[in-house]
Amino acid sequence: MTDALVLAAHGSRDPRFAITARAVTDAVAAALPGTGVHLAFLDLDEPSVTEMVAAVAGPHVVVVPLLFSNAFHAGVDLPAALDVERRRRPGVRFTQAPPLGADPRLLGALVDRLDATGLRPDDGVVVCAVGSRDRDADAQFHAVAVDLADHVACRGVEPLFATRLGPDARHLRDAVDRLTTRGARRIVVSPYFLSAGTLTDRVETALADLPVDVVFAAAIGAHPGLIDIICDRYHAAVAGNPGQSLS
Repeated sequence: MTDALVLAAHGSRDPRFAITARAVTDAVAAALPGTGVHLAFLDLDEPSVTEMVAAVAGPHVVVVPLLFSNAFHAGVDLPAALDVERRRRPGVRFTQAPPLGADPRLLGALVDRLDATGLRPDDGVVVCAVGSRDRDADAQFHAVAVDLADHVACRGVEPLFATRLGPDARHLRDAVDRLTTRGARRIVVSPYFLSAGTLTDRVETALADLPVDVVFAAAIGAHPGLIDIICDRYHAAVAGNPGQSLS
């Protein structure tokens, strides 16, 4: 019996998210022939992670969160679900790999998505993420924005939480004002998201009310860099590397 890999996605009411998560799952399965690769969701979609880890067979079940930070779902929900299965099936090893953030290949994916828009030197970039109650997760995202600014030629990069646009999208307006003050003639939105969905739509709607040209880069999706990170998380967990996985 072979080891199994469960990809734990956040979940969304927007059908685009599940479509993207399945595309990522298919790409991972193609990169890991002979490994059972399964998709499950932490919220809003089915099957749930709890149902999937209870159903998957194998001597070792590795769970890789399709999340970009170690906030509530990765730090609380997922470990709790795995603890239940460890007690129920003590003969099976369950390992939770770290989230996908803080890997430079994600930065490379953002750069590639921006390049695909035809990014120009007189563009300004707004990189947007979900936002969290976890201060460390938010700080990690701000570090991503700083790194992105070092890797693209434009008028600047402004971080934005799509869940915190502010009253009348004030925080978004302020970010755009800072970029246009630096000479940006167009705003390019860089979604630090697995998939387009309700939150990226929210940013797009708010930007439509501003007198500025806007282009949206694609979400990270099944970018080769993301697939490589997932496969590396899986291989590290199988190898029992305590620095790369949480057993």
